[in-house]
Amino acid sequence: MSALNASPLQKIRSATGTRRIFIHTLLIGVALVMLYPLLWMLSSSLKPDTEIFTHPGLIPDKLNPANYSEGWSGSGNSFSLYITNSLIVTIGAVIGNVISCSLAAYAFARFEFRGKKIWFGLMLGTLMLPTQAVLIPQYTIFYNLTWINTFLPLIVPKFLAVDAFFIFLMVQFIRSIPRELDQAAMVDGANPWKIYWRIILPLMRPALITTTIFTFIWTYDDFLHQLVYLQQNDKFTVPLGLTLFLDQTSGSSYGAMFAMSTLALLPTLICFLVFQKRLVEGMATSGMKG
Repeated sequence: MSALNASPLQKIRSATGTRRIFIHTLLIGVALVMLYPLLWMLSSSLKPDTEIFTHPGLIPDKLNPANYSEGWSGSGNSFSLYITNSLIVTIGAVIGNVISCSLAAYAFARFEFRGKKIWFGLMLGTLMLPTQAVLIPQYTIFYNLTWINTFLPLIVPKFLAVDAFFIFLMVQFIRSIPRELDQAAMVDGANPWKIYWRIILPLMRPALITTTIFTFIWTYDDFLHQLVYLQQNDKFTVPLGLTLFLDQTSGSSYGAMFAMSTLALLPTLICFLVFQKRLVEGMATSGMKG
């Protein structure tokens, strides 16, 4: 009787509460599905090799924390070497992308020059070009420069504005900045370089942070290019270092591999946690027009 005698407002509140419970339950279920591979990897890093695939549950029957010590020094070199190499390549790529892509975007967004639309269209066309299509020509160039088995093929191209996605992102952001700021600076005697350095660059911080985060993650996780250009063990990065735990001719150290995979997630996790607030602010303000 109470349900029949409930007011329309109470019925709406009841329906809203039921819908919220359903949505939150659904979101929790989706989150658990997405997190399950990470939880399984963490659990496997604490299991003996014999139980990783025979007992796929998340709770280990027998803990084996020795996987971490074995993985840290079990590949011939300390795993800290691979993390250091990855950070060198990743930080170099981040610096190169932020500098070169912002300069290229500034030129496309603010300057008028012959063939501007054609060059901009060609730049966007590279987004549809598969990486494998240019891998062999690039390898030939770097081989002739004797850059193979060095970090240079992974870092130097980033200083040449090769990532069209970030250029396009920054061009759209710069176009949202009022040109009146440039004109006011020119009246005060500022040249294009000062306008870029003192006005454009500080205002496009959200785009720069987005570029930093995605460049860091994509470069840190890149396997193909690092596999092609790095040949010696002491030059290996984290993705290549993890492959050393797999051996098709003898037993593979899966526990040690999962242990080091867990540790390898820390740099990207720290990067996300540090820039999380800035990233949300950038996503919230990137669509605002001046």
